[in-house]
Amino acid sequence: MIDTLLIVLVSILSGHSAVNIGKSKVVVFGGLVDKRFLSDVVVFDIDNKLWFQPECTGNGSNGQVGPGPRAFHIAVAIDCHMFIFGGRFGSRRLGDFWVLDTDIWQWSELTSFGDLPSPRDFAAASAIGNRKIVMYGGWDGKKWLSDVYVLDTISLEWMQLPVTGSVPPPRCGHTATMVEKRLLIYGGRGGGGPIMGDLWALKGLIEEENETPGWTQLKLPGQAPSSRCGHTITSGGHYLLLFGGHGTGGWLSRYDIYYNDTIILDRLSAQWKRLPIGNEPPPARAYHSMTCLGSLYLLFGGFDGKSTFGDIWWLVPEEDPIAKRYTESPPKVLPENKDVGMENYNSQFAVKESQRESSAIVELQKKLDISVSLSRPGLQIMDELEDEEFLELASRLMGAGVFSNGQVSRIQVLRDHWKKSTPRSIPIKELGPLLRDYQRLIARHLANLQSTELGLPGKEAYTFYHLKNSSQLHMVDIPKLLEEYKKLLAD
Repeated sequence: MIDTLLIVLVSILSGHSAVNIGKSKVVVFGGLVDKRFLSDVVVFDIDNKLWFQPECTGNGSNGQVGPGPRAFHIAVAIDCHMFIFGGRFGSRRLGDFWVLDTDIWQWSELTSFGDLPSPRDFAAASAIGNRKIVMYGGWDGKKWLSDVYVLDTISLEWMQLPVTGSVPPPRCGHTATMVEKRLLIYGGRGGGGPIMGDLWALKGLIEEENETPGWTQLKLPGQAPSSRCGHTITSGGHYLLLFGGHGTGGWLSRYDIYYNDTIILDRLSAQWKRLPIGNEPPPARAYHSMTCLGSLYLLFGGFDGKSTFGDIWWLVPEEDPIAKRYTESPPKVLPENKDVGMENYNSQFAVKESQRESSAIVELQKKLDISVSLSRPGLQIMDELEDEEFLELASRLMGAGVFSNGQVSRIQVLRDHWKKSTPRSIPIKELGPLLRDYQRLIARHLANLQSTELGLPGKEAYTFYHLKNSSQLHMVDIPKLLEEYKKLLAD
């Protein structure tokens, strides 16, 4: 059994954004309370487990320090930067573009070029790797949108993606999530007002793949969520977790419904599953935020058609100390006779799912038309036999005259070399092949891992699994990298 924790009242918000900046903080921006639009920045410090409000500096085109008050904008984190676009202030849709450097808490208004998107709110966006952002749909005040824009955050150039074939109906209030090489969009409110429950995948976003951009509608088995908008979908390991949202009920007379169900899209089995809840879940809501912190999920704010929320809930595994501590000794600030949480997948469930046959992975690969691995989204795991630098280094260690059928022995020689190495003895040129082999070994163990760092099943937390390349390593990281690598070899 797993419990969720209601901790503290920070502010009463809906329509705000919340993004993870690395593993150190969650940054909340903007939002709406009692018809008042906000431009506040509030931060949750993950390491110290506290909230604070930084004093931001900056200079916009009109002399303002940062972006004006707004809600229902997009916010995407890339490295230490939070990018903000669009949203609504009053009845006006916004089209300005800002970035916040969270290392120095400085705003910059960005002047971009190319195919500039129109002002809009209720769009959805996601990061493509650590450089680009893809945005889909929204509402411009007159019509629902179905356009796709890609922003290069280095050159600041927008490009409207030319998509051929069938396309999703225009919509707003949907979600957009990058899964490996595809953008998944779910739900939203469409033209004429209907609320949708369809799932679409967009290919052609990765330049190196040379794919023609195109949409595919996915109809996955399992307990699919009902049609909704204003929900959240949060990526955590091989799960996508959907919570809440707004829908409609009735036949002749329509009425609003707000949800508090928790549903996962299992990327391994390619199906929807209802997440069993061990106690009373948070009140139903939409236009909230949910972020993933390792194996924990942080839910904040939202709106239920009448009231705006300022409560905070943690979705935690049952073995987590937070669940145990607050189940045994509930905080006094909780409402009377209330449970303190809702259930996340427990360890038994995670182990069971991790032992699925590879056919489930193949099934998802066919449905999404992508290469599916147990790697993190956006991290490409290269096989040893495709890693030319790795094999070349192994050949040099073995000496000349190695035939192509000696691949396995070459690989073992190189791994034995690193097993005997010390941090001081490893040349810089070996760090790239070493890091990739370290990530390969982890990927093969992921089915048996339950790491709170990765949000996946396992017992170990690996520090450098998320790195794109060895240039992100510092010299002080090498001893830890080598220590974890040797442990992987021993396992």
